[in-house]
Amino acid sequence: METGIKDFARPVEASAIMELLPTRPRVLALGEPTHGEDTLLDLRNRLFRQLVEEQGYRTIALESDCLRALTVDAYVTSGEGSLDDVMERGFSHDWGGSRANRELVRWMRDVNADRPADDRVRFAGMDGPLEITGAESPRQALTALHDHLAAHVDAELLPCTALRLDDLLGADASWTNQAAMMDPSQSVGRTPEARELRLIADDMVTLLETQAPHLAAVSSPDDRDRAHLYGRTAVGLLRYHSWMADTSPARMARLLATRDGMMAGNLLALAARGAVLVHAHNSHLQRDKSAMSMWGHPKVEWWSAGALTSTRLGDRYAHLATALGAMKHRGVDAPPPDTVESILHALPQRQFAIEASQLDAVARHMDAVPRESPYFGYAPLNPSHLARIDGVVYVSDVPHD
Repeated sequence: METGIKDFARPVEASAIMELLPTRPRVLALGEPTHGEDTLLDLRNRLFRQLVEEQGYRTIALESDCLRALTVDAYVTSGEGSLDDVMERGFSHDWGGSRANRELVRWMRDVNADRPADDRVRFAGMDGPLEITGAESPRQALTALHDHLAAHVDAELLPCTALRLDDLLGADASWTNQAAMMDPSQSVGRTPEARELRLIADDMVTLLETQAPHLAAVSSPDDRDRAHLYGRTAVGLLRYHSWMADTSPARMARLLATRDGMMAGNLLALAARGAVLVHAHNSHLQRDKSAMSMWGHPKVEWWSAGALTSTRLGDRYAHLATALGAMKHRGVDAPPPDTVESILHALPQRQFAIEASQLDAVARHMDAVPRESPYFGYAPLNPSHLARIDGVVYVSDVPHD
């Protein structure tokens, strides 16, 4: 197995990664097959530092709440707040407790200390304010967008007052009720108030667009970027809550597609600002359709954020899929024969990158089969996806931290 690819393995370094790709991507997507392993996050951190220092990248986006991430960005760019507070409030999915994430934020703050404002390294979240168990209230996004518009445009152009907006939103607990994920009847996503809020959100986003020349003259680029982020998030959250109230067989597919659509919108906005490294699960970054079975539902398929972004950006989007060999503390032993991971595991290097087309040729020759995982939180590399992946980053062992 080793013979066919041993000459193509490269170190996981920015310069070597760029040699794998046809052009310098605007969005370089580094996918991971499992969450929460600092070994993989340490690799991500090293690569991002090199991309900043050698390739001119200035933004990293993680699979974390895009609104909470504003707290992290304020800290790394201007020192606002404390590191402890930022790690507690600036991440979703409990990822603020990660040692590697803390080291990333600390490094970004340190490197920005000597940089001019227009050259600082930025932090972003690609995800919406969502968890697998539910979604946040749209209050923060709607209120912040309304505040931005109210500060800069004539009051008669606004679709409603701040008081009316607050009345329509009601109690946040109604929006965040986790029982709604399993029981659509408990969702408030299709109440008369929610329907009116969707119209108001649409009107406010339209106002952002139709007042663009004026807003460009009276507000900063960062303020406008945040306003558009609030607009995308408000519209996406209201759409997500609406589908939570749905009772049709397409409910889960709509929810998953809506989430990844929000991610894609955030990635495209970041790409418009400059080159960005995004780190998320492979299922959110791959070009092939993603699939999931959960809570007794049959398999659900949807197009990922990567597939949507790649369609828009073409070769300015690149996906590096991380694959791993063993993760023994999760019950994942060395890969069995005839899997893609076994081909990679035969090489002497412990971490390396390889062009996916080279690996695809070897996998096809040996009729590689998909690896089966004993751990539900780990998704092995699918051999059928290799033709639509740009590169594979292999980590032979993920020890318990």
